[in-house]
Amino acid sequence: MTTIPRRGVCLVLSAPSGAGKTAISDALLATEPRLRRSVSVTTRAPRPGETDGISYHFRTESQFAEAEKNGDLLEWARVLQGTHAYGTPRQPVEDALKAGDDLIFDIDWQGYRQLRAKLPGDVLGVFILPPDLATLEARLKGRGGDSPAEIARRMATARDEIGHWHEFDHVVVNTHLSDAVDAVRAALHAARSATQRMTGLPDFIAALNG
Repeated sequence: MTTIPRRGVCLVLSAPSGAGKTAISDALLATEPRLRRSVSVTTRAPRPGETDGISYHFRTESQFAEAEKNGDLLEWARVLQGTHAYGTPRQPVEDALKAGDDLIFDIDWQGYRQLRAKLPGDVLGVFILPPDLATLEARLKGRGGDSPAEIARRMATARDEIGHWHEFDHVVVNTHLSDAVDAVRAALHAARSATQRMTGLPDFIAALNG
């Protein structure tokens, strides 16, 4: 198979909690050799089993603030009532795109907005929806460990997040996981072959014409 050099794709999967984006991400990462997970920067401490540079890039508050000030983050936000900051380091993403590798991001619609603004033309946004809210609530309850109040909070957040579906390039309803994975894969493959992304196409065409 002829391979034409291309620029990589930033694949953003965004969804309300319980919609299945993690399962879709894991399935794609297991079957797409040129796709890898974007490693975020965070100010929280490592948890047992986590490794710096693989799980996250663990940084102090001052290091994170300096990176944000210098423009070294493509997107960032604070979570858990402002306790910890998370962000996407710019350089590894730009290196991957230049090398023709694709990165998958698990960020919310706000992070997607920031990323798209910083890398126009490089970001493919896919919003994952549950088949209905009753199914979403059942999935959240099935996880166990969350109180009724927490589940109610997550459902309220989900309704807000779903309101941003129209900002994304594609919307996939995750009724059956395998079908949802196939739909996201199709969007990724189409983005890879977009004319403006095929950096080696002029040389390939020139060689065809002799």
